Amino acid sequence: QVQLVESGGSLVQPGGSLRLSCAASGTIFELWTMAWYRQGPGAQRELLAQITGGGNTNYADSVKDRFIISRDNAKDTVYLQMNSLKPEDTTVYYCAAAKGVLLVGDIYWGQGTQVTVSS
Repeated sequence: QVQLVESGGSLVQPGGSLRLSCAASGTIFELWTMAWYRQGPGAQRELLAQITGGGNTNYADSVKDRFIISRDNAKDTVYLQMNSLKPEDTTVYYCAAAKGVLLVGDIYWGQGTQVTVSS
């Protein structure tokens, strides 16, 4: 019974920052790779960042210099710090989880949290 619950999405001004959180349950959290995706209407989900249980990270080129993924294994929570936000970042952001070090096999998803970047 894996469950992921995102929070932290809101309306922010261009250039502002947000920190998204994703709380996981039903996993041995430190053994799971966590990731953040985003998806707009009619688009595929875009992988933004991923982090293994041991803390190894990878980022999409589009967000590498602006977003930071981190995790607190003691809290079973993964975060996405989003800086220098642009209107183009407006969409729904999703937390994802997969057992192991790769985003393969069964991938579990949260329900998403809306981020809107607008003045």
